[in-house]
Amino acid sequence: QVQLVESGGGLVQAGGSLRLSCAASGNTFSTYIMAWFRQGPGKEREFVAGIGSAGVYSRYADSVKGRFTISRDNAKRTLYLQMNSLKPEDTAVYYCAARGIGIISTDTDRYDYWGQGTQVTVSS
Repeated sequence: QVQLVESGGGLVQAGGSLRLSCAASGNTFSTYIMAWFRQGPGKEREFVAGIGSAGVYSRYADSVKGRFTISRDNAKRTLYLQMNSLKPEDTAVYYCAARGIGIISTDTDRYDYWGQGTQVTVSS
């Protein structure tokens, strides 16, 4: 089992940057596929980016390609999301998620563990 705690959210102007972090407990972080999801006001939770257990493979939603970068440091048991060129439509609560086996999935039901979320607000 793993516990996930996100941090790094905040208020930023359009065009700005933020880096989110997700700290994991336990000693099995390096075996998990990790992902970031987000849920905007009145919207369903959606996939943002995912990364394989070794950090070699990644996948992005079309809406964030070229602007966001997912990475992980298995030694520090931490997942990151570097967000550049932020837009007002990126405003959401951002969640990190972990799944034990399989591939990077865009489906929320495929993930076993979730953090509590961190708010990102982008002003125009």
